[in-house]
Amino acid sequence: MDLGIGIGSALAAAVLALAYALARARWIYARPVGNETLKAISGHIALGARTFLSREYGVLAPFVLGAALLLAMASTGPLRLQALALLLGALASASAGWFGMRVATAANARAAWAATKGIGPALGVAFAGGSVMGMTVVGLALLGIVIVLALGAWLFGTSYEALTLSVFPILAGFSLGASSIALFARVGGGIFTKAADVGADLVGKVEAGIPEDDPRNPAVIADNVGDNVGDVAGMGADLFESYAGSLVGCVILGISAQAADALKLRLAILPLVVCAIGTVASIVGCFLVRARPGASPQRALNAGSFGAAGLALALLYPAVRLFLGEGRFGPDSAYDALRVYLAAGTGLLAGVAIGSITEFFTGSDSSPVRKIAKACGTGSATTIISGLGVGMISTAPPVLVVGAAIWASNSLAGFYGIGVAGLGMLVTLGIQLSVDAYGPIADNAGGLAVMAAMPPETRDVTDSLDAVGNTTAAVGKGFAIGSAALTSIILFAAFVEASGLGAADVAVTSPVIIIGLLVGAMIPFLFSALAMDAIGVSAFAMIEEVRRQFRERPGILAEKELPDYAACVDISTRSALRRMIAPGLIAILAPIAVGLVGGPGMLAGLLAGVTASGVVLAIFMANSGGAWDNAKKLIEGREIEGKGSEAHKAAVVGDTVGDPFKDTAGPAINILIKLMAIISLVIAPLLAGLWR
Repeated sequence: MDLGIGIGSALAAAVLALAYALARARWIYARPVGNETLKAISGHIALGARTFLSREYGVLAPFVLGAALLLAMASTGPLRLQALALLLGALASASAGWFGMRVATAANARAAWAATKGIGPALGVAFAGGSVMGMTVVGLALLGIVIVLALGAWLFGTSYEALTLSVFPILAGFSLGASSIALFARVGGGIFTKAADVGADLVGKVEAGIPEDDPRNPAVIADNVGDNVGDVAGMGADLFESYAGSLVGCVILGISAQAADALKLRLAILPLVVCAIGTVASIVGCFLVRARPGASPQRALNAGSFGAAGLALALLYPAVRLFLGEGRFGPDSAYDALRVYLAAGTGLLAGVAIGSITEFFTGSDSSPVRKIAKACGTGSATTIISGLGVGMISTAPPVLVVGAAIWASNSLAGFYGIGVAGLGMLVTLGIQLSVDAYGPIADNAGGLAVMAAMPPETRDVTDSLDAVGNTTAAVGKGFAIGSAALTSIILFAAFVEASGLGAADVAVTSPVIIIGLLVGAMIPFLFSALAMDAIGVSAFAMIEEVRRQFRERPGILAEKELPDYAACVDISTRSALRRMIAPGLIAILAPIAVGLVGGPGMLAGLLAGVTASGVVLAIFMANSGGAWDNAKKLIEGREIEGKGSEAHKAAVVGDTVGDPFKDTAGPAINILIKLMAIISLVIAPLLAGLWR
């Protein structure tokens, strides 16, 4: 009965989210594009994005099939179904990325055309495009998990023993499939977009002195393609994986809670109900996003986000109380309805706080951004120093918020409370991802307005949307990092439980644990170095190609002939697909190697080390990169000492350094720490048998 309620509510929410996404997609495609140039350029961007994703998924398909085969061979009994769940998780994640990106590339031109009518219509189209990504991710994640649970219950039954030993553990395979796609989508998309962006900025803006998104720049189409494959499909895959991992980890913690069997089942099924409520609240929040005359786009987006969070908080308590029973549930006072609700609310409020902190450090006119803009006046060196300082100091508040959330939720309901807090942070993922995906659509709309030579007043509208989009993208990255921290802790606790480790086995005085901690703390830096190096090599090839075209075809700058956009798209595609492999292998092989060589204890140390250093490094990279970007935008908006000034050139250099920070290495660390945790969870039974 309890499982039926959980599956039924999650299925209803999934169908509702997917129906909303489909309705929004149809509405977007019905919007007009009254400019043929706009339509043609948008077509090039859409084709480039589809081509890249097709080739990327073609590279990933054999890897996913091979991983599923190995998992099936290494597993026994019902756990062999983890291989099927892995394939389903990978398919659901890839499908969400494909559909969301297709609609985003259709929304960019329509948002640019809507900007001719004002900021309200343009915001409506851009946000609608983002909401398709957000609701598709939530809908397919819930639908996939429901399918796995329903199939497992049909094959093995719904008794406590069947659910504990067979059905719930199979879910880890779904999360592993989602993680595999997420890592390569994030790293591959990030390398693509930043290779194009760096090449376009350094040769176009700094060397040739032409504006951003100028159609004379051969790398400009690749740059706009990258916004979609990196910041739409990549971010969607990232948060799909966080959502699935958090839900699965919370289910496993529920079934292993220190409570009566009947309560354990309810605790394991409750996450499905919580996610269903959050989905409904997110859809309601989407309807609250309306740009009123004179109001800023940021205020309209905040109305939707905060409205959804408030509604979720209001609905969660009666649902939790109804599901767990009124008052104390027997002797298990740690899991009474109020405690569990407060733990979920702690995570949700922590997510809102992290978003607000990120907005302060990276906002378009915040004091840290103004500080960097001022430093640009004395050259590139002070620009870099100031941005690094902002990024470093910005790590303190989010880490303290995450620490407070962990302490509070653990005090309320133990490790299960931490799991519910992680789920609470992601409960309104539908609208959080909608706001985040709005950013690259607005960015593309601004680029298209420039390339199509639309009137200055139209560009003013798209520029205002783009400035807000930079902030929403930074907030989205902060939100993703915070959720990654809690998700990793959830999966870590599930791994410790599954591998049979005791308190003495994970003591920090153990040399084995210390070795694991040190190796784990090093991995995010090694991973980031490989990703940054990949961008450097790819960007060099892009720079050489843009220089070659300017040198050999002088008619390009004279506006007498068109650049070869396809050559730049191909360079980014080939570089991204080739160089995303090495960072990905680190995430996959490190936990397996450490677990087999050093045992579950050393692997536990590895997970603790990679989580601690990874979270801090990711926050630093994301916030410094976002602050550099908006400092550049702030200078570009000045009438005097604006575009083309020495301060602007220094700001462009800072933004170019920050781009790989905020759009490739930093966001990919989120997935690194979660993928290593989920791989550890999957191999935990094997390690427990080998090292018993």
